[in-house]
Amino acid sequence: MKKTLITLALLLGFVSLGAQTSPIRFAYTSDVHLCTDSPRIGNLELCIEDINNHPDIQFTMFGGDITEFGADHEIALAKGIIDQLKNPYYIIAGNHDAKWSESGCNTFKQVFGYEQFEFEAGGIKFLGCNSGPNMRMAPALLPHESLVWLDSIAKAIPAEQPVIFVNHFPQDTSMLNYFQVLNTLKKCNIQLIIGGHWHSNNILNYDGVPGILGRSPDRGKEIGYNIIDIADGVFSIHERILADKEGKPVSEDRAPWFTMNLTDTPQFQPDVPSDGNEYGLPDNYPFIKFDVNAQYPEVRSIWRHQDEGDIGDGAVICRKYAVYANTAGVIKVLNAKTGEQKWSYATEGKVFSTPAVGHRRVVIGSSDGYIYCFRLRNGKLLWKHKCEKSVLATPVIMKRTVYCGSSDHIFRALKLRNGKSVWEFDGVKGFVETKPYIDAEQIVFGDWANSLYSLNPKTGELQWEWNTKGSRMYSPAATYPVKANGMIFIVTPERKTYAIDAKTGEQIWCQAGGRESIALSCDASRIFVKNMHGKMHAFSTDAEPKELWCTDVEGQGYEIAPTSCATAVVDGKEVIFMPTDKGNLFCLDASDGSIIWIHKISVALINSIVTLPDRQLLVSTMDGVVTRLEY
Repeated sequence: MKKTLITLALLLGFVSLGAQTSPIRFAYTSDVHLCTDSPRIGNLELCIEDINNHPDIQFTMFGGDITEFGADHEIALAKGIIDQLKNPYYIIAGNHDAKWSESGCNTFKQVFGYEQFEFEAGGIKFLGCNSGPNMRMAPALLPHESLVWLDSIAKAIPAEQPVIFVNHFPQDTSMLNYFQVLNTLKKCNIQLIIGGHWHSNNILNYDGVPGILGRSPDRGKEIGYNIIDIADGVFSIHERILADKEGKPVSEDRAPWFTMNLTDTPQFQPDVPSDGNEYGLPDNYPFIKFDVNAQYPEVRSIWRHQDEGDIGDGAVICRKYAVYANTAGVIKVLNAKTGEQKWSYATEGKVFSTPAVGHRRVVIGSSDGYIYCFRLRNGKLLWKHKCEKSVLATPVIMKRTVYCGSSDHIFRALKLRNGKSVWEFDGVKGFVETKPYIDAEQIVFGDWANSLYSLNPKTGELQWEWNTKGSRMYSPAATYPVKANGMIFIVTPERKTYAIDAKTGEQIWCQAGGRESIALSCDASRIFVKNMHGKMHAFSTDAEPKELWCTDVEGQGYEIAPTSCATAVVDGKEVIFMPTDKGNLFCLDASDGSIIWIHKISVALINSIVTLPDRQLLVSTMDGVVTRLEY
């Protein structure tokens, strides 16, 4: 890291609030959204040039969404521009940097040197950290490991020292675990929370804690940034405008749009959780409270395991073992009956891959660029295969061959026995994060370059390529394809459901509804698709498009989880297990979508649902929960 915390501490010194003798002045901007050939590059460069021309600006903070797509070249572009600042800067990632990151969020950390920052200036403690969920489409969620970091820092800060916290998202219901963040910050003398995400200047209130959101450099097409002054215990922020809406250069400092007095007396106390409320949910929490579990006592947890970090993708179960990996890059195997940990293995990168288990082996990808294979029983590393970039995709095993995509534009087939290459398809245009569909005839997967591919499993030969149109954010990259009646079915972020001829790649039909979550009925006659506005659709798998039913799922609400539903036959009746991005698991009647039961597992995205015999499920969530349920 070019400019360290130590440099900043030496430059600014530590002065108690009451004894502050000189003002603190720093620049703040957010939501830069840099990408190749964008006019935003020039906007940021103009701001940086102006900051450099004002030596009274002591440092600069960036509040996330530094890049548009989190691509490695975008992060390198941002670093090259931001490094032109003459004084120190502090930077955090936003959802655009994290969701579509081809490196699995490793490049941002490697290039800028950290994911959290902590420093002191003028008697004030500044804290900042990344915001999740990393790599998954879901509402904001402060990563569990960042929450642990924040808690350790908050407990160690002197009680009288004022604290300012910086995070990309507003700390309200925009972030699912906002109450955990606020309760953690209330352990210290939190004075103000600074964010971005809305691209504009806003004044907010987080359960009594003052909050502001800062503008992007090109907000309203007036080029500029914010300047923050702290002097004599008074915080104020104003805009500096460098170009008007017509692009004409100006040099204008506007009047402060927010001021407040800072104090060395703690103003807030953590909320006391209700009895039996293990997550400390506030009384006004809007996303289904844990007391819903008392309404459906037939659903209970046989065991529940809480990881120390987030879980980036799904958990699986095989024989007597449950297997998953966390975003710290640690693969873990639990006793499937008790949840007791049996073994673990730490890779060198974050993991967003669901393990594949077969022939008593575990195969998984890591953002360190390797595909790993372990012995299931004891975790012995049997082999690892080096790729040129991160491996975020989920592998599948068929006939002792491992099939897996990666971020280096190659889809691979490897021998399960030793990891040696069987074939490589190097025609992948974007990076791959999905789990492919596979059978003896084809392997089908999508990427983040608008493409869906079908390959010959034996040779890797391209059978066909199908494309979405428009933004690459509409790519079929997070959907798990399903197959029935000679057709591949997918859903895309453009909120459409597609039927594609499995042999030719020709589009058969398209229906409105969905996003990325899809499941096939047990008899393959229907697909079940969850949309973004609380509805579940059932479509026939016939060649003619036919919607069989569509129902409002009461309590689901706005919903963007990409996780696939699961289906099972229970007492002769088919049911759908519907995951949500808020930790609520719904069981629906597959005949009409009516609710059978609801169970709240956590406050975060449900990553995976594995159906088991004897009315049981294995479920994992983004905030580190793996649980075995009985219903």
